[in-house]
Amino acid sequence: GTDVPIGSVVAGRVDEALDDLVGMFVNTLVLRTDTGGDPGFRELVGRVREVDLAAYAHQDLPFERLVEIVNPARSMARHPLFQVMLAFQNNPPAVLELDGLSVAVEPFTPATAKFDLQLTLAERPSGGLEGGLEFSLDLFDRQTAGDIVTRFHRLLESVVAAPDIPIGQIEILTPAERRTILGDWAGTGAEPAPSTIVERFEAQVARSPHAVAVVGSGVALSYAELD
Repeated sequence: GTDVPIGSVVAGRVDEALDDLVGMFVNTLVLRTDTGGDPGFRELVGRVREVDLAAYAHQDLPFERLVEIVNPARSMARHPLFQVMLAFQNNPPAVLELDGLSVAVEPFTPATAKFDLQLTLAERPSGGLEGGLEFSLDLFDRQTAGDIVTRFHRLLESVVAAPDIPIGQIEILTPAERRTILGDWAGTGAEPAPSTIVERFEAQVARSPHAVAVVGSGVALSYAELD
């Protein structure tokens, strides 16, 4: 598609008056990516930046209100405005220091997926990013989700090496996958030998002489009888 919406979370603290206030102001944004015209990746990043900055400027609009305004066709089977969530964690880890007490964060992974796919990325103290992909078991299995991660990594390597490459030309298949699709799944690719309709009929007679060939006026003839 050329209009790709993904969801993302924002802190929702655009007002300085909220800096010292304890509370949960996180909101959900829908970020739309325009891939029309098969742009180069560098150009695509520019498009994404422009659209996302405009979205952040309206991050105080409640997501529920946005759904009411857009009024999409609703279904219990999917999220109304997007099916893939991107979360970027770049806040420093919270540290609590008390005399005689050591406190550590205990990671918690819920047993349910909120979206079809959720990619979470976080900055590492040593540099770079680490991440994880959460997926709905109703739609994906572990092997499929692993393939998505592998292709995403391959895409990133491609665009870093050639940032102006048109996105439609980015290769995400491995050589083995390409051989499977073009070879094993597509057959040998050999052209059938030329033949007349009579020769094809005779071949069908040899393959299934007792199969029904024609039916008319209450009479059915097998291929052998018709031959």
